Amino acid sequence: MRTHYCGKIGSALLGQSVTLCGWANRPRDHGGVIFIDLHDREGLAQVVCRPERSEVFRAAEQVRNQFVLSVTGTVKKRLEGTVNPKLPTGEVEVEVERLEILNPSAPPPFQLDEDNLSETVRLENRVLDLRREPMRRNLFLRHRAAMAARRFLDGEGFIDIETPFLYKSTPEGAREFLVPSRLHDGHFYALPQSPQLFKQMLMVAGFDRYYQIVKCFRDEDLRADRQPEFTQIDIETSFLAEERIRALMESLARQVFREAAGIELPAPFPVMRYDDAMRDYGVDKPDLRVPLKLTELTDVMRDVDFKVFSAPANAPGGRVVALSVPGGGAGAPSDSNPRGALTRGEIDGYTEFVKTHGAKGLAYIKVNDKAKGAEGLQSPIVKNLHAKALAAILQRTGAADGDLIFFGADKDVACNAYMGALRQKLGHERGLAQKGWRPLWVVDFPMFEYDEETREWKARHHPFTSPKDGHEAHIAAAPEKAYAKAYDLVLNGWEIAGGSVRIHRQEVQQKVFEALKISPEQQRAKFGFLLDALQYGAPPHGGIAFGFDRMVALMAGADAIRDVIAFPKTQRGQDLLTGAPTPVTEKQLRELHIRLRNTTQP
Repeated sequence: MRTHYCGKIGSALLGQSVTLCGWANRPRDHGGVIFIDLHDREGLAQVVCRPERSEVFRAAEQVRNQFVLSVTGTVKKRLEGTVNPKLPTGEVEVEVERLEILNPSAPPPFQLDEDNLSETVRLENRVLDLRREPMRRNLFLRHRAAMAARRFLDGEGFIDIETPFLYKSTPEGAREFLVPSRLHDGHFYALPQSPQLFKQMLMVAGFDRYYQIVKCFRDEDLRADRQPEFTQIDIETSFLAEERIRALMESLARQVFREAAGIELPAPFPVMRYDDAMRDYGVDKPDLRVPLKLTELTDVMRDVDFKVFSAPANAPGGRVVALSVPGGGAGAPSDSNPRGALTRGEIDGYTEFVKTHGAKGLAYIKVNDKAKGAEGLQSPIVKNLHAKALAAILQRTGAADGDLIFFGADKDVACNAYMGALRQKLGHERGLAQKGWRPLWVVDFPMFEYDEETREWKARHHPFTSPKDGHEAHIAAAPEKAYAKAYDLVLNGWEIAGGSVRIHRQEVQQKVFEALKISPEQQRAKFGFLLDALQYGAPPHGGIAFGFDRMVALMAGADAIRDVIAFPKTQRGQDLLTGAPTPVTEKQLRELHIRLRNTTQP
C-alpha cells in the first residue's frame, strides 16, 4: 500500500512519485490550498492538496484530525521561507495526485502535539498517546536498547532461555501475585518476582551463560520507578569471579547506552563499599552528580546538653550527622551560589520534607562569621552545644562564612533515610548537581538486616547470596558482621542493576538457612527443588539483573518509567485503558473454588 514511511522522505527523493500511509494531523486550509501533516511511526511529512486536482481537493476537504489516509504524489522542494529545520522531512513536501480516506476517526480528546496533558487523560487514551512523538521516540529507544543488549550478550556466549511464569510461592522479600489453580483445589501459583532459582538451576544444569529479557511481578507499593509488572535483563554465569562479572556487565551497560542513545558512559565505573555509601550519602544508591556529603558527628555529641543530639549519640545504633549547604546561610544569588541564601520559608519546606521521610524535625546553624566561634553562629541550638562540639562541626564540615548546616539525629536507619533524601533534594534544587553521567558500583553489602518487629535476622537480598571470603564464620556467631559478594550498579541516583555471587555449596547454604531460622521442613517445602539440584555438583556461579525500564527511562530523560512502557499501570496499580483490575463472575470464582470474604466487616 505504500512505498515509503512518512518520516523517511527527503531531498534524495525529489521529483519521484511516492505513496504514503498514515494519520492526518491538523489539516489546514491556507488560501485555497490544503496542507496535511501525515504521520506514521517514523515521523511526519507535509502533503499538499491543490484545487487544480478537483477530486483530490474534494477528498481533502473531508479529512479531519486522525483520519487514516493513503496519498500518492510527487516529492517537491518546499518554497523558500516554508522550510521547517526542526523536521527531518522539513525541506520537502508531497504534492498529492491521489488521496484515499482509508478510515475516518472520531474527534480525539486531545491534539497529539498538545503539551501539559494530564497523565490520567494520557493513560485513559493510551492508544492515541502512543501516536505522540515523545512516546514514539521512547518506545523506539526501548527497542534499540533491547537489541543492543541482545547483540552484546550473544557476542559473549550467553543464550536466551525462557523460564516459567506460573511458579511456586517462595519468600524472596516483596509480596507476590498469586494465581489460583482450577485443577488443584486450594493451591496457588505465584508470579515470579525474578527467575532467581531457575537461573541458578540452569547453571547447575551446565548452560554456563544464560540471559532473558523477562517480565517480573511484585505486589508492592508503587512509585515513579516501580511497576507491579516490570522488565529486567536477567543474567547468570558460571566460573566467573565477582570482579569479572562486574567488568562484563559494565561493558554491557556501556554498549547499551552507546548504541541505543549515543551516550558514552565514563570508564571505568568507580567502586564504593556499601558502608562508605551509607556513611557519606545516607543511601546505597547515591547520585554522585550532587557533591554534598554527610559529616559524621556522633562521637562529639555524646556529652552535649542538647538531648536531641546526645540521646541518639549514646543509643546503640544511633547516629548524628551534619549536611553543609554552601551559601545557604547568607548572600545573594551568584555564579557560585545560584540560589542565594535559603529563606525561612524554604527551611520550613525542607523541614516538612524530611518529616515525610521519618524525621521529627530539622535543626540547623547559619555560619555568619566562623572566626568568632559561637558568637558567629546563628541558631537556637548553639547555646546547648559546647565549644568542642561547635569546633568539630565547623572543622569536619569545612563550612565557610555564609553556609548553612542542617543536622540529623536518630537511629542510623532513620537518620540515613531522611538526610540522604535531603542531600539529593538540596543538591538538585539549589543548582549544585553536576551535568553528565555518574555510574557507580556499590559492593560489599551486609548479608543480613535485623527486623526490629520480629526480632529476627532477614536476608538483605535473598538467602542464596554468597558471603565474602572469610565471612562464613560470622553467619551464625555474628550475623551483623557478615558481608556478601553482592553488588548494585547505580547511575545518577537510580539503581539500574543488582546481583551477587551465589552460594554453590550445601553446607554454606545450610548455615544461611539456620541464621534466618528457616526450619528443615520449610527449606524442603520452599526450596527443595533447588537444594536437590545443588547436590549434583553445582558450579561457582553468579549473576545480575538490570532494571530495563529504569535504564530506558534514564536514557530518555523521563521522570517515570511509565513513560517508557507501552501500557503501564498507575501508582495505584490500575490500568486506566482496560479498566483492570476488575471484578469477575461468580461462575469463575466457583471454578477456582474461591469464595470472597467481605473485607468491610470486622
